[in-house]
Amino acid sequence: MYEKILVAVDGSATSLRGLDEAIKVAKSTGGRLLLVHVVDELVIATDYVPTVYSAPIFEALRESGARILAQTATVVRRADLSCEQKLVETLSGRVADEIVKQAGEWRADLIVMGTHGRRGLKRLALGSDARWCCDCLPCPCC
Repeated sequence: MYEKILVAVDGSATSLRGLDEAIKVAKSTGGRLLLVHVVDELVIATDYVPTVYSAPIFEALRESGARILAQTATVVRRADLSCEQKLVETLSGRVADEIVKQAGEWRADLIVMGTHGRRGLKRLALGSDARWCCDCLPCPCC
């Protein structure tokens, strides 16, 4: 049923809970996992951050993403599964759009990602990448 499962990871507790669920699904279906971490350079790419400072910040974001991928891959291996890892950098658009793009390129059957479950004003102010992914795909939860 779910042979190719893309898991968006960002190191948060909700992301790790999503990974745990993806591992369960992969074990029950014999599926493969692709761990994806998106480095969102748009977060600091503004006129307010001088170029001198942005290069070390971008490198730190890449290193952090690589660490997150390595840590989550270790969790997958401990569950007796193998996985692929992909670090993606984006300077335009939403992280959710990049996750959906990666899922399409890999031909994923399922995207798994954690959400903080924000409601009301918090959701309006802080947003939700998980919700944006749901807007792009048929989703039984919405």
